[in-house]
Amino acid sequence: MAQLSDDCFAFGGSLLGIDAARQMIFERVRPVGGIERVPLRRALGRTLAEDITAPIAVPGFDNSAVDGYAVRFDDLDPHGPTTLRCVDRIAAGHDPAAALTAGLAARIFTGGALPAGADVVIMQEDCQRDGDLVTIRPGIKRHANTRQAGEDMPLGSLALKAGRRLGPAELGVLAALGLAEVPVRRRLSIALLSTGDEVREPGQPLGSRQIYDANRFILAGMLERLGVDVADLGIVPDDAATLADTLRQAAETTDLIITSGGVSTGEEDHVRTAIANHGSLYFWRLAIKPGRPVAMGQIGATPLAGLPGNPVAALLTFALVARPMIEALSGTEPHVARRFPAIADFPYKKKTGRREYVRVSLEGTAGLPKLRRYHKEGAGMLTSLTETDGLAELTEETTRLQPGAEVAFVPYSELI
Repeated sequence: MAQLSDDCFAFGGSLLGIDAARQMIFERVRPVGGIERVPLRRALGRTLAEDITAPIAVPGFDNSAVDGYAVRFDDLDPHGPTTLRCVDRIAAGHDPAAALTAGLAARIFTGGALPAGADVVIMQEDCQRDGDLVTIRPGIKRHANTRQAGEDMPLGSLALKAGRRLGPAELGVLAALGLAEVPVRRRLSIALLSTGDEVREPGQPLGSRQIYDANRFILAGMLERLGVDVADLGIVPDDAATLADTLRQAAETTDLIITSGGVSTGEEDHVRTAIANHGSLYFWRLAIKPGRPVAMGQIGATPLAGLPGNPVAALLTFALVARPMIEALSGTEPHVARRFPAIADFPYKKKTGRREYVRVSLEGTAGLPKLRRYHKEGAGMLTSLTETDGLAELTEETTRLQPGAEVAFVPYSELI
């Protein structure tokens, strides 16, 4: 399961910026080996392992984009109606009877092959039919309402690049090319666990001062959307030896370990210590809020992402740290969350040198949308994720935000 070399590039002292952390991930983490061919029906969410060049042209022939009449453009009067004789009826999947010569038209339906000689299709709404005569209004352009052979994907063109995560649209492209199987990277196996004596499994009785484990379900849902196999290791108590044994065993059988909780500096925070004692710790504090205590390291040769225990911080750092590690391991094109301009309707003060993410709701107005800040703070506030639409991203240079200022908005859909 080796993906990382055993050289340590530990980052201590001052906080590491998120852009530097991301660069470090893609420089150091290499894709796992293994390529397999899977049926197209089973390829959703997988990473394409090889470039796909078009073995056929799509479409394979000139055809009609509408229901109407195929005609020769040169037969049309540009200044007034044109009457032609209809000599054929062409449905999708059938050959035209013959080429069109001067003065002739063919009734054609969407997807029907254009007869030789035809270079324009008139929509049926713009025609009047009387027996075998059809009258056409003027004003049409050559090649209107037609689809040319190969205009979507020419024969031999690059249809999809290696590293593309296959979604529904990509599966459609592959199917249109006639490919029943597709080469993909093998599916990653990822160990997921939560830490803490205070954390209990949903459905079990709570002890005094205990809470239910929400993080593992948030993270498992995000992992499953990325098309990986999740090895759920449950909850590990706050015991250094037990945690170290669990991490070593996980490193032997999985491609990546993701933990939640235990990465801060408290006496009961054992994840960071376990990484340092049984592997290499690369960074463990990022210049972000929420989510400063987040670790990247390795146990043996297997990379590890140690995420914070607060749910909002866990979700954000998964998107910023764990997801790039998964993309690097699977050879997937890096996802860069899109930012959209919006207007803040709230004041905000922050420290320089730290990137901050504020939970906000969209309010539609004329022009740029307005962002309303969630009324409660705290990285443990789960409802702040279900009652908002995304995050206002405040750059490291920003120290003060005034209502009416333009900010970058990141929808949750771009993160998870």
